[in-house]
Amino acid sequence: MLPLHPLLVHLPIGLLVTAAIIDLAALRTCPRAVLRHVATGLYLAGAATLVATYFSGRADAEALRIPGMAHSVVNEHWNWAFRTTIYINILSITRLALAWSGRLTSRSVWLPIVAAGIVGIVLLVQTAERGGR
Repeated sequence: MLPLHPLLVHLPIGLLVTAAIIDLAALRTCPRAVLRHVATGLYLAGAATLVATYFSGRADAEALRIPGMAHSVVNEHWNWAFRTTIYINILSITRLALAWSGRLTSRSVWLPIVAAGIVGIVLLVQTAERGGR
């Protein structure tokens, strides 16, 4: 059986990093800029692909023979992946709700959302680093 996790893992990384970069660029534009909607769409797509990547990783790990000493590394990666997936999905849904409500009109509301996205990228990097082990 072909392992799916290695095929999927780069998609959410690319989507979420691109979303964060677009978010940072949108800070310089007006609050209702199209870039913010693009970033929200990318966060939602990244969140969805992150769920698929998480479950494919779990399935692939169960199908592989993991040496005894590597179990702690795999478990640590799983824990980080789970927390990152939950965080990014909550962030994405929050962004969508704020966009629909029209509350993303001021920088005072937008700045914490952008900062939360950067925190999500840090979590993603930590997860990827542990997966690379």
